[in-house]
Amino acid sequence: MRFSNWILGVLGVAPLLYALANTPTTKPTLPSQAEPQSDWPFYGGSSNGNRFSSLSQINRSNVDKLQVAWTYDCGEGPGGTEAQPLVVGNILYGVTPNHNVVALDAATGVKKWKFKSGIVGSGANRGLTYWSDGTEGRLFAAVGQYIYSLEAATGKNIQSFGTQGRIDLREGVGRDPAKQWIVLTTPGVIYKDLLIVGGRVSEGLPCTPGDIRAYDVRTGKVRWSFHTIPHPGEFGYHTWPKFAWKVSGSANNWAGMVVDSNLGIVFVPTGSAASDFYGADRLGNDLFANTLLALDAKTGKRIWHFQAVHHDIWDRDFPSPPALVRVKRGRNWIDAVAQTTKTGHVYVFERRTGKPLFPIQDRSYPPSHTPGEIASETQPLPTKPAPFARQVLTEDMLTQRTPEAHDWALEKYILYWGGTPFEPFEVDKETLIFPGFDGGAEWGGPAFDPESGLLYVNANEMAWTSHLTKNEKEKSARQLYLRNCGNCHGDTKAGSPPQFPNLLKLDPKWNAGAISRLVRQGAGRMPSFPNLSDADLNAVVNYVLTGESKPLQADEAAAVEQDYRFTGYRKFLDPDGYPAIAPPWGTLSAINLNSGEYAWKIPLGEYPELASKGMKDTGSENYGGPAVTAGGLVFIAATNYDRKLRALDKSSGKLLWETTLPFAANATPAIYMADGRQFVVVCAEGSKGRPNEPKGGMYIAYALPR
Repeated sequence: MRFSNWILGVLGVAPLLYALANTPTTKPTLPSQAEPQSDWPFYGGSSNGNRFSSLSQINRSNVDKLQVAWTYDCGEGPGGTEAQPLVVGNILYGVTPNHNVVALDAATGVKKWKFKSGIVGSGANRGLTYWSDGTEGRLFAAVGQYIYSLEAATGKNIQSFGTQGRIDLREGVGRDPAKQWIVLTTPGVIYKDLLIVGGRVSEGLPCTPGDIRAYDVRTGKVRWSFHTIPHPGEFGYHTWPKFAWKVSGSANNWAGMVVDSNLGIVFVPTGSAASDFYGADRLGNDLFANTLLALDAKTGKRIWHFQAVHHDIWDRDFPSPPALVRVKRGRNWIDAVAQTTKTGHVYVFERRTGKPLFPIQDRSYPPSHTPGEIASETQPLPTKPAPFARQVLTEDMLTQRTPEAHDWALEKYILYWGGTPFEPFEVDKETLIFPGFDGGAEWGGPAFDPESGLLYVNANEMAWTSHLTKNEKEKSARQLYLRNCGNCHGDTKAGSPPQFPNLLKLDPKWNAGAISRLVRQGAGRMPSFPNLSDADLNAVVNYVLTGESKPLQADEAAAVEQDYRFTGYRKFLDPDGYPAIAPPWGTLSAINLNSGEYAWKIPLGEYPELASKGMKDTGSENYGGPAVTAGGLVFIAATNYDRKLRALDKSSGKLLWETTLPFAANATPAIYMADGRQFVVVCAEGSKGRPNEPKGGMYIAYALPR
């Protein structure tokens, strides 16, 4: 048994001393003793981030009677909002597709106020952060690179916060703010009078470092900052090249975090370092990329850490906030933290010390054949629970949807390389990555039922492909496009819709001016590119529109920093646009964290046109997580193509109720009580569906009839 990462994670005595200093003197309250929680005041439902509601007015016996109680049409969209609303004191707070903030009567959906920052936002925005000292309440809302502080009662911007009511996330990272791009897609967390945030940054060089920062909730001043790319003298510095802290980027927390307020620990999962897929300029394990960090919430000091992927060259970010859970070992209850992954694994650690509650073993993986690259020889994986996503794509797992689709898939499969989670990319040879770039688990996060010890996690089971190729040395418009845009839109500009748009079929509205503004400002999943000079920008825009690629003067072209580049994201789809592997293409699993065994697993989602022909329960891509209740139910939307909201029996996974939404809801439901009624509300927007699918922006609340 090898616990190399466990030993590294607790090197020194800090975790032990912290545990002794923070051991509770009273027995924790059991779930059955807790008062029902009528509000949903946190992203993730409660401070535990476990998406559990203790309400039971809606239960197994009556859930089939649910009906629409109210709707609120944002009158905007699509914009990519994936918001889980907050509910505090009969007021629901939500984010619109253009990243405005609305306050609604939680019982009726009637608008109370709306805040507009003056910036038209787009892309992922998963919600808000609420703080109160018992006298006043504040909301923190992200729009672009800014975080605004609002009066919860009125929506008025609080001008004493930061500079004229907002803070700029580009400032304070040790680099020129004008050349940084950072936005907050997942809301921050609160510890006492601190707002703690990460942020989303570019995934290609140059990009912003992923510092974790704590701001004073009243003034907006930085109280502490943790460097996820360590500076000289800091723990982990020697896992990077000497000057990486000056030039490397990312290793950021875009997925959100969670705080144990009793212990004073903030748990922070991070993503990969830049660039995502070729790391010859960052050889080493690259701490604290791909790491679950346990930081002292008051000071930002590291208590313990666990790195799940050494020297990530696959974009294997931790994709969601962890959940604070309680698990049983024999007669003892243990306060633990559970983290899901894109590779389909669940890690469970004791909160104070980082001790794994299921053994973790280092497993060997193939070396890289790309010149300059050195892949890690091993990766640490839990022996339990078993993965909730398939781990190896074999020939017998190819699609059987039609004989023609199977033959096509087999022909491609024979030519491809790989088919495992940690297969290094080949140069000029298509490499299969499975599970794909979007999971396994994704950003919706798991739900945990404290009554049964079951963790509910939805997953994508999609294969993706790509490869590396040698960077072009000629300084040209094409070279600039490939270096800055090819990662997402591909060498041919075909992209991988809907996540990565096809640039060969642009709407006429996308003229040179509109594209230039988009590149400068960023939108959706697309970052901005502040490092491009005006000449570079004009050359790239002209290349996108015309395909013309003239040579550029040396001072007009960005320097080529890496010998090899990623050629773009490609889903392994058959000629009809369906996954080229056998179902399930999406799943929902219930895992007992006390034993590590599965209670049940079902396909999640389907393609309506296939279901009408008898091919049902295939599962589909899904984004947005589950919520679980004391009424015996799991509520989940998430599915891209059937636009369903479902209620399942939490013990068996049996479908008890479903409804078709006006738009696909790639968001996690919120559950609350208002005016004596229990509500289930979800934000539906539809941007991840097919181009011809309906899109908009609407909050829809369901309740039992009066």
